[in-house]
Amino acid sequence: MENNIENIIFSRFVSQPIPFEFISIKELYKRCKDGKYDLSTPHRIAFHALLIITKGESFHYIDFKKEILSPGVILPLTKDQIHAFNKDLNVEGCIISFEESFITENISEKNLFHFLHIYHTPSILIGQENLAALSPFLNLLKDLHLEANSVMKSEIINSTFMTLLFQIKRQSIYQHKTFESQRFKDFIRFKQLITEYYPESHNAKDYAAKLLVSYKYLNDICKEIGHKTAKSFLDSWLLLEAKRNIIENKYTSQEIANKMGFKEPSNFIRFFKKFTHVTPNQFQKKLKK
Repeated sequence: MENNIENIIFSRFVSQPIPFEFISIKELYKRCKDGKYDLSTPHRIAFHALLIITKGESFHYIDFKKEILSPGVILPLTKDQIHAFNKDLNVEGCIISFEESFITENISEKNLFHFLHIYHTPSILIGQENLAALSPFLNLLKDLHLEANSVMKSEIINSTFMTLLFQIKRQSIYQHKTFESQRFKDFIRFKQLITEYYPESHNAKDYAAKLLVSYKYLNDICKEIGHKTAKSFLDSWLLLEAKRNIIENKYTSQEIANKMGFKEPSNFIRFFKKFTHVTPNQFQKKLKK
């Protein structure tokens, strides 16, 4: 943990005209080994990815939480998260990486809803027995990714990937609750507004005003979808972003406080200690052990 956390951009390992890549997990490990990059070192990604496990058992750290990997487990990985793989390659499967704009540009409102629904779920379990239902789409994406013909390649990959996401949602529908469209959209918009305006406001009521909804409505959808009040959800996000900044090992507590919109460093330290029972500096020292 002594080294600074690297912010991995899509082009760090990928050089191609379409901001989309399909490779096996084995290929990813080999690529990083050849490039002398340690996947088990915590790193922050600036793109989205989809990790699909077909064989074996392992683990993956996402934002300080350990996710168990086994056949039929799918992890939607979102930009700005901090990740760390197991140092040993104990699983088989694939990882699909893409820039957010590759999906969100020129997408229908209905498809965007489905995309966001999947990427709101930290871990999806479809079961090993349902992996076969994904195979035709995974094989097609693999072939398309390697295809030399560039005519409408981006559009076909985009459509195939969205169909894969539909199939994943279809297979997981009995394991995961679905939400009414407008309420879920408003919840996602609340999350997006937090990422845009957190340096300006830590007051959930300000975000309700930006959404043009009542604070009660915002509170209700946060409790329904996020299982927390709007204030608790906002505080949890601020705490997570603070931890991400701390683990990057690039900023002092005062710099993080300023970056996150706390008027005084002491206010930031009190906020952090309220939820973790340690100061930011103590938290950083624990990470280095």
